[in-house]
Amino acid sequence: MLNASRAKKQAIKKYYGEDVEYGALSKAQKAFLDRVIRVDQAGELGANYIYFGQFTVLATKYPHLRPVLQHMWDQEVHHHNTFNDLQTKRRVRPSLLTPLWKVGAFGIGATTGLISKEAAMACTVAVETVIGGHYNDQLRVLMNQFNIPIYDKETGIPLSPDQISREIETSPELSSLKQTISTFRDEELEHLDTAIEHDAEKAVPYMLLTEAIKIICRGAIWSAERI
Repeated sequence: MLNASRAKKQAIKKYYGEDVEYGALSKAQKAFLDRVIRVDQAGELGANYIYFGQFTVLATKYPHLRPVLQHMWDQEVHHHNTFNDLQTKRRVRPSLLTPLWKVGAFGIGATTGLISKEAAMACTVAVETVIGGHYNDQLRVLMNQFNIPIYDKETGIPLSPDQISREIETSPELSSLKQTISTFRDEELEHLDTAIEHDAEKAVPYMLLTEAIKIICRGAIWSAERI
């Protein structure tokens, strides 16, 4: 019996990238991906302008913060450019509130910078906390609700889980998107840690400031997904 089981396992053909094709996404899955790209592009645009506002106010006044702010800002520019490219590639409609995101985000960054450098860092803590959680929510959906059927490219026969090698469990497009979101989430959380290291929690009033900005960010995410 044991030998028969081993023989069966050995007889199962394992498939790799060039041998398979993926089933079509459902209408709901396509709509979710469009929302992901639209809201993430808008969110990274907002983060870009927040750091623009902070850098404008703080970089000259606090020269030691210039490289710190520049590094975080550069990463946000890269994030924004990446989602811009995805938006163009998938022909996703941008948020109609884009002009508002630019003005509002720059205003938040500049205003918190004018209050104090600690307030600017508290702003970063609030923003990155919300964005990190938002990216985690997206990753959970992509991992749990995108089990796309996989077929033998030559015969069109659906493959069983035993036939699918680990590297093709997800289509290249979805794998790339998940990796992008995961990488950007980690970088956003690094910004959060950096802000705490630079006295974010000394901002007055810290809790009021961070909770207010979190509410604004959550409202912006909700709006950008839909408008």
